[in-house]
Order: sequence, then C-alpha cells, then structure tokens
Amino acid sequence: MRKLYRKEEGRERGFTLIEMMIVIAILATVTGGIFLQLNTAQQRINTEQTKVDNFDEARDFVDQFFRDINQIGFPNGHMMNFLSPTLTTAQADTRVAVGLVKIDANSIWFEGDVSGTGLVQSVQYKINGAGTCALCLQRSAVPKVAGDPETGQGTPGPVWGTEVNDVITSPIFTYFNTSGTALTTLPLDINSNGATLATVKTIHINLTIQNNAIIDPRTKQPIQTSFEGEVSLNNCSMAANGFVGISCQ
Repeated sequence: MRKLYRKEEGRERGFTLIEMMIVIAILATVTGGIFLQLNTAQQRINTEQTKVDNFDEARDFVDQFFRDINQIGFPNGHMMNFLSPTLTTAQADTRVAVGLVKIDANSIWFEGDVSGTGLVQSVQYKINGAGTCALCLQRSAVPKVAGDPETGQGTPGPVWGTEVNDVITSPIFTYFNTSGTALTTLPLDINSNGATLATVKTIHINLTIQNNAIIDPRTKQPIQTSFEGEVSLNNCSMAANGFVGISCQ
C-alpha cells in the first residue's frame, strides 16, 4: 500500500496595515519627543547665552564705573591748594576736581581726571540721562567748566554714551559713610549737603537687568540677570565746610 505524503508549503506572513500604523505612530511619538527636547535645550542655551551677555554688559559697565570712581577728586585741593584754597575758587579752577558733586539712589555725579590725561572731567552716571531711555543706565564724561559744579557746566552739558539696557533695579547706588552707616536721606549735593557728602566712603552698586523680549522656557518669565559690586573711595571732597584738606576719608 502506497502512502501519500503532502508537503505543506510554508507561507510568509507580513505586517498588517494596523501593525504598520502602530509602528509609525510609535516612531512619530519618539521622534517628536526627541525634537521637543532638542528645541527645549536650544531655548535654554539661548536663555543662558542672553544671561551671560547681560552679565558681561553689566560687568563691563561696573568696571568702567570703578575705574572712574578711583579717580574721584583727582587732582584734589591738597595738590593745588596754593591755587584753590576754597571751594569757590576750586569751582572756578578747571585744574582742580572738587570730588563728589551730587549723589542719589539712581545717579552719581563727580569730578576727576578719569581719562588719565591731566584734564579734569565732570562725570555722571544716571538712569535715563538723555531722557530717551527710561530703563537705561548711562554715562557722561565732559571737560570741567569753571563755575558751580551743578549748574555752571555750560554748553553742551552732559554727553550721554555708554549704557546698560533694561535695568529694573531701584536703588542702583547705596552709599555708606566712614562708620559703615548707609546714607538714606538722598539726594545730597555739594552746595546744600557738603559736610554729609564729604563723609561718603563706600558705594555699593546693584544692577538687575530684565529682558522682557526673551522668556525663560522653564519658568515662563522674562529672564533676569543681576550684578553687584562695591568700591571704597578716597573721597577727597572739597565739600566739607567749603575748604581744602578737610575731608580725605
């Protein structure tokens, strides 16, 4: 008796349409997650770079301020007292720097040879000095003009230049006397508050910059960058009692 054997042909089974759609959906989800993470990472990089740029801008500005303030009141009345024995004559002598002229929470004004050329300049740091930028801290340095340091600077007056943008701090400047006590009654000027002005020993500067155009992707808030610094000065002011040689603190 002959046995018959039937060879079963193997059949290859492919993916069904549903299985393909599931695979594609999974790949799309994974890919989308990767791109989302990359986009978030790029936003964080941009945010941190903006913070670094703002910090560098503030640091450079504060470094400029420290360089200027180190020259406050130079050359002073001790050096030139044979020419300028009183505050009145020192004001009229463009070779003599009277030191601090006026201080306020968001501005400071002084005289000194900040350029190292032997020429005394009238220097101001002020929020919105030019009147066109409400959140800009600006700097002006112009040659001293003989006359009252506050009102007699003549034409062209301050020339505003270097600035830090988007400053939201107030106060920016805090002043301490020789005893380390903060001076809270401001402004002080050389004509009305000379004796107090001459006691200023330390200036603390605090800058917080907020760029509303760039949002931190993590906090969903405008990014902020802060910078602080402090400088002690040899305040050879001619303000105290209006005479030379009284107030080098």
